[in-house]
Amino acid sequence: MSPEATPDPFAEPIAFGQRMQILRTRRGMSRSVLAGLLGKSQSWVKQVEGGRLQMPKLPTILRIAEALRVRDLSDLTGDHSMAVALFTGPGHARLPQVQAAINLYPLSARREAPTPEHLRQRLVRAWGARHSAPNHRDVIGALLPELIRDARHSVMQADSASERRRAQAILSEVYSLSQFFIAYQPDASLLWRVVERGMIAAQESEDPHTIGVSAWLAAQAHRDSGPAHFDAADAVNLETLHYLEPFLPDADDDVLAIAGALQFEAGYTAARRGDTGTAWRHWDMARSMADRLPTDYYHPVTSFSHAVMGAHAVTIAVELNAGAESVRQAAAADTMAIPSRPRRARHRIEEARGYQLDGQAEVALATLDKAYEAAPETIRYNGYARRIILEEAESKSSGQRRRASELAVKVGILAA
Repeated sequence: MSPEATPDPFAEPIAFGQRMQILRTRRGMSRSVLAGLLGKSQSWVKQVEGGRLQMPKLPTILRIAEALRVRDLSDLTGDHSMAVALFTGPGHARLPQVQAAINLYPLSARREAPTPEHLRQRLVRAWGARHSAPNHRDVIGALLPELIRDARHSVMQADSASERRRAQAILSEVYSLSQFFIAYQPDASLLWRVVERGMIAAQESEDPHTIGVSAWLAAQAHRDSGPAHFDAADAVNLETLHYLEPFLPDADDDVLAIAGALQFEAGYTAARRGDTGTAWRHWDMARSMADRLPTDYYHPVTSFSHAVMGAHAVTIAVELNAGAESVRQAAAADTMAIPSRPRRARHRIEEARGYQLDGQAEVALATLDKAYEAAPETIRYNGYARRIILEEAESKSSGQRRRASELAVKVGILAA
C-alpha cells in the first residue's frame, strides 16, 4: 500500500482510536462536530483518536457508532465478537425477490400490462397495508415484485404521451414504496438505484406531487448517508420546494402535504447540523402547511398531517440533543392520533431517544416496548432503538438490564 493510501479501518490490527478517526474522516465530519454530538470536548476526541485515552466503555462506543452511522459495531471496535448491526437491519426474507424484480432489465413487455386504474388501486391497497400491518415489510415485500414488473410494463405499453406520463407517475410511486422496504437493509446500492429510478420516473411524469415525493425520499437517503451529504439533501429539498412554490396557492391537498413534508425534512437536516433556529423555523413552516389541510387528512407516503406534527417536534428536539425539550414535546404529542402503525412505532422510538437524553432510561425502555407492540419490524430495523437497548443492557440497574435484555431478544439483537 502506498504511503498516500487511506488505511482500511476494518483491517487488523488497528487501534480503536485510529478506526474512529478513519470512519469520522470518511463521513466528512470534523472533530468539533463529533465532540458536540457526543457531549464531549474536542480535546477528548483528539486524545481517543491519538491513542492517549483507552477505548471507552460500551455506552460511549454506541454513541460514537450512532454519530458516525457505523453499520456494524465491529467496524468501529475491531472486535468481531461485537458484530452487531446498528444502522443496517437484518436482511428480510423477501429481499431477494424484490432485488430480482428491481434488477431485471426488460427490453420488451412479455405480457399485457394492467390498466393505470388497476395499478393505482393496487398501490392504494399496498399503502393501506403498510400502515396497518405490524410486520409491514413482510406485507409490502410480498406485493412489490409483481407491482414493479407491472408498472414497468405499463410505461412500455403506453400509447400516448399523456398515458406515458401517467404510467411514469405510478412507476415512481412503486419505487417510493420499494424504498420503504429496502431502507436499513444490507444493500445500499439497491437503495440508491431505487432512489434514482424513482426520481427519473417522477421527472418524466411532469406531476408536481410525484416529483415532490421522489425528492422527499432522495433527501432522506442523502441525509442518512452522513454529514458529508447534508448539503446534497438540502439541495434536493430546497430546489423542489422552489419548484412547488407556484403551485401552492391553488394546490390540492396532496401537493400541500408534500410541500409541508419537504419543509420538515429541511428542518430535520438543520437539526442534524445543530442549527436550532433553522430547524424550528422549517418546522413552523411545515406546521403552517399542515394547518391548510383537512383535520382528517393523512398523506400515504410521508405521513404528513396535523397528527404527525407533534411527532415531528419530538424528532427536531431529539436531533438537537435537547433532552428536556424532547420530553416536553413528547408530552404534548398525541401518539394515538397517528393512524399508521409503523409511523407510530417510529415516533415511540424518537420519544425513547428523548427520555434517554433526559436521563429517564426506564421510561425509554418502556416506550420502546410500546414501539414493539405497534410495529415489531420498525424497531427491529431502527439503529437508534438498537443502540438504546444495547446501552441499557449494560446498566448498573439490574431491573433495567433485565428489561433491556428481554427487549434485545424480542428485537433479535440477542439470541433467546
